Amino acid sequence: MSDGSGGKKKLSKAERLRLQKEEEDRRLIEEEEARLRAEQEEAERLEKERIEREERERLEAKDQERRGTELAELHSLEEKFLSARQWKADYRLHAKWEHYMQCDGSPDPAMPQEINTFMSLWQENKNDDIEFVIEKGNKVLNLIEKLDFLLLDTPPNELMENTMVQYQDSILELQHLLHQKYNEATEHLLKKANTYADSDSGNMEMVIKDKNVTFSIWANLKKNPRFKNHMFCDAENGFDLPKTVATSDVAVRILHTHYDHVSPLRCIPTLHLKVETPESKPELTVFYDMKEEKEKEGEQKSGEDTDLVIDKESDGRKSAISFKDNIKSDIDENEKLEEESDKKSENFTISQGKQWRTDGISDIKYRMKDKQISFEMDAFYTITLVQDAHLNMPYQSWELRPNGTDELLFTVVTAFAEVQMQVKGNQCMLSSVIVEGSEQLSHLTGKWTSPVGLTIALKKAGVNIFPSDYSHKYVSVNKKTPLAEVTTYQQMALVASGFAFSWSKWNLAAGQDQVVFKVSEHLKTEAVKDEDWSLYMFNGQRAQRLKISETSEAFSEDLAENTEFHSTLFHMIKDFATEEAIDKVKEASCLFIDAVYQLLIATRVLTYS
Repeated sequence: MSDGSGGKKKLSKAERLRLQKEEEDRRLIEEEEARLRAEQEEAERLEKERIEREERERLEAKDQERRGTELAELHSLEEKFLSARQWKADYRLHAKWEHYMQCDGSPDPAMPQEINTFMSLWQENKNDDIEFVIEKGNKVLNLIEKLDFLLLDTPPNELMENTMVQYQDSILELQHLLHQKYNEATEHLLKKANTYADSDSGNMEMVIKDKNVTFSIWANLKKNPRFKNHMFCDAENGFDLPKTVATSDVAVRILHTHYDHVSPLRCIPTLHLKVETPESKPELTVFYDMKEEKEKEGEQKSGEDTDLVIDKESDGRKSAISFKDNIKSDIDENEKLEEESDKKSENFTISQGKQWRTDGISDIKYRMKDKQISFEMDAFYTITLVQDAHLNMPYQSWELRPNGTDELLFTVVTAFAEVQMQVKGNQCMLSSVIVEGSEQLSHLTGKWTSPVGLTIALKKAGVNIFPSDYSHKYVSVNKKTPLAEVTTYQQMALVASGFAFSWSKWNLAAGQDQVVFKVSEHLKTEAVKDEDWSLYMFNGQRAQRLKISETSEAFSEDLAENTEFHSTLFHMIKDFATEEAIDKVKEASCLFIDAVYQLLIATRVLTYS
């Protein structure tokens, strides 16, 4: 008869106790084994840490022991920076002597007395012929360019504050005089407007082109009430004339300058690197100066002074393409510059109530294929087309690759362009700017210039890959200490004749005190293969080769096998270098090293990538 237990035999109490005891004994044995394993693993971990600590202490002691020798050898290499500085100082003195010996009547821009004499003589010269003024103006622009170059090229420790102020004052005075002469020449032309009357329209219309300026001048001689508008075909600009002034004595001048005469003067770079957390970012839009609208209230509708300026922001300033429509100018350009000197280009709510506005501008069209923009305005204003000065920052990647004796190729890849610059000796050259697969700025490529000259040319062209003191406010910065960043640029430049350097994603994970980058010995001209790169980390005082690669899953500061610490990047690289590469480093020209360093400190690829 079934007892409902499914045929299973009911365990006795003694049997249950026996099974429980066996389970407990098994549990205790497993716990003891786990404890022993944990103790063994902990002992092994501690032993491993002890060995690693002792090895690290041994390597650190070894590094400290040879630090004096390594730093002495590094300092002998760093003498090349002093040699380059002395060479440039001698070159500046030689240039002054050469200028003196030419005796061509052009002033020395660094001498305020000569600049003042030059300006006084032109001020007294009453030759208002437009061709003469344009030719003379080109000399003025050349002087301004030289002064601008002196401000940027002279080492900060050699540029006294009073000298800097003197150069800037000279620039402002030359700009003011130049546009005063443009106005006088325009007035001179308008006094003889009848002699330039067009046979078809009966009105005066004239376009005068030069490499630096284009004058488009129109005078209403016929006073035809049906006249509506005029287009200067050669200059691709024009205007609509209100019916109320179609029968009035009115003239229009549009002055298109290929240089910037509106922006505040460029800030002089500081000796320190200040990197802070980004705060905000400006927008790309079109603005005009509301201040001028207020100034125009109450003025007559004809014969008024008007300015039209299309500005393209570059390097925290505005690179201006300027159109001026003045018949009789009472605008003080110097005063305008001074009023705008405290304006930061990233802000459009200005001091003393000045502010940029977007109304009054209509029918904006952008032809992407031709990269042309057109728009209409309801009146003449100073207007500005603003491009984000930090459009190309942060960079996506960079590479520094030697390709010959005292030669290398420096590539910076941004979200919009790939910029390749070549260094040879103390000269730099733009090799290419590739945007959307096609090369741009062909008029700039292939021309050798100084590092400062190249940075100025690229900024004017809108390719701004040179951070300024305030760029960290608008760009996501990979913040690094100046000790790590600047020291790395110096030592990279010292060995750049024999070794290639490149961007690493691990630089972001290394913290503020360390920089991480890829290095490869490179004595050929072709590109570096992926397998030839190694990762290095440097804090300005200690260098090491990392165990991880660019494709590792996580960042680690572990040293690569069979490697040591070194106090300099040069000696760290030297451990794995051939004699041929080290000879290249030791024989590199001081001017080449200095040029490479200038490009690195100008682009700051370790913090803006």
